[in-house]
Amino acid sequence: MTLWPNPLLAGFYPDPSVVKVGPDYYVTNSTFEYLPGIPVFHSTDLVNWTQVGNVVDRPGQLASAEVPTLGGAWAPTIRHHDGLFYVAVTDAMGRGMLIFTAEHPEGPWSDGTVVQGIHGIDSDLAWDENGVAHITYSGLDTTSGKPPGEHGGILQVTVDLVTGIPLSEPISLWSGTGLKFPEAPHLYKRGDYWYLMIAEGGTERGHGISVARGPSASGPFEGGPSNPILSARSTSRPIQNTGHGDLVETPDGGWAIIMLGMRPTGMTQAFSALGRETFIASARWEDGWLLADPVTLAPREGETTFETDFDETELSKSWISIRRYPAEVSSLSSRPGWLTLVGDGSTLDSPQPVLVGWRQSNPWATASAVLEPGDGIGGIGVRYDERHHYEIEFGHGTVTARACVAGIRQEWTHSISATRVSLSLDFVPPLSAVLSGGLTSDIVVLAVTDSATGERVEIARVDGRYLSQETAASFAGRVIGLYAREGLVAFDSFHYTGRD
Repeated sequence: MTLWPNPLLAGFYPDPSVVKVGPDYYVTNSTFEYLPGIPVFHSTDLVNWTQVGNVVDRPGQLASAEVPTLGGAWAPTIRHHDGLFYVAVTDAMGRGMLIFTAEHPEGPWSDGTVVQGIHGIDSDLAWDENGVAHITYSGLDTTSGKPPGEHGGILQVTVDLVTGIPLSEPISLWSGTGLKFPEAPHLYKRGDYWYLMIAEGGTERGHGISVARGPSASGPFEGGPSNPILSARSTSRPIQNTGHGDLVETPDGGWAIIMLGMRPTGMTQAFSALGRETFIASARWEDGWLLADPVTLAPREGETTFETDFDETELSKSWISIRRYPAEVSSLSSRPGWLTLVGDGSTLDSPQPVLVGWRQSNPWATASAVLEPGDGIGGIGVRYDERHHYEIEFGHGTVTARACVAGIRQEWTHSISATRVSLSLDFVPPLSAVLSGGLTSDIVVLAVTDSATGERVEIARVDGRYLSQETAASFAGRVIGLYAREGLVAFDSFHYTGRD
């Protein structure tokens, strides 16, 4: 059994899809209300990955400016056909089901063609032997504006990908073993059969992967004898919620499934601070059916480190903002060598804060930023959504640490005469001397260091469980953000170090 590195992509990288094109592999992920959207990663060995672009990198491709939390880019599928890359995705609560195309995975990608009149999520794209495009999807309506109805199961239409016009009425395919939320369908042709792989059981602890096969891309499909072929439900495995997978051939001619999963921590594995991440497991064929190995935890060796002094001319492709693009809220040129943000009165409670973010990718980590707020107010925070965030900010001689959880707010303040400070967030293990102390995910320490004197003052310690998938219930993950609340705030550097 191949020991893959797991997580494969650490942090907020859910709903992965993978395609093999010659010796190259490409992975995409959901991004919801964050922009740029749908990152594209490249690898030649399924182990080491580099982000080469984003499918959504300009206004208009998604209706993101006003999309509610949980909306936006849901579950893209990336495929390659006749020399063209395709990404099928649903802009939930936005434009609808979309098809993006590009000649190269780095982009530029098209504006997105709407699949007309089809309302569903988790769109898969496959071509039959006649070149007809089949979109197979999960029948949950997030785009028509109608009140949510019953889940429609796994559905399929044929579509003209140039115009987005369906060529057939939706038909019902195999919808699993009877568990809730059949979703994330993917179709594959192997030998005499078409195989339909889906997720079911919900994206929570019951998540799993099941498989069916049939004589054509439209079935009829027969469920496999070993379903679910992959699930961590009711086990103590360190990786839970495994599901929503995509099948790919490995470089040595074997098979693997790339999927989402979560790493819940605490003595009862109750809280997943990093949300849904990307994992990989080996798969194999036996008697004409797909089987999969359990997902094993194998963190990459050493520390994860990212640092920048903002001397570059543009931010890296991994920086993200909320319902706006980083370039819309920040500048590297107005004060060369610094990242500047101009506050507009919005806070981290706002749907469009002035913020540029970096995904937290390790359970234990330190993130810090050196800033000069001048006459403004700004700082560094960690966000799950508008109702769940912790931050520490500086302005007008006062450092303020703040914890916001579902409408409950607490603040701590500290006066300081400095004009330049380092603000930090430390994500540390909980104290387990008392039994209840070990139940949470982590402790978040908010601190300030006077850049002139080096004096460090810890302002607050906050329980991290309230910024977890299970508590916040958002589909994203923790994002560490540099933000401005008032006036022009200049950041001289950002540093992130994490370990597993």
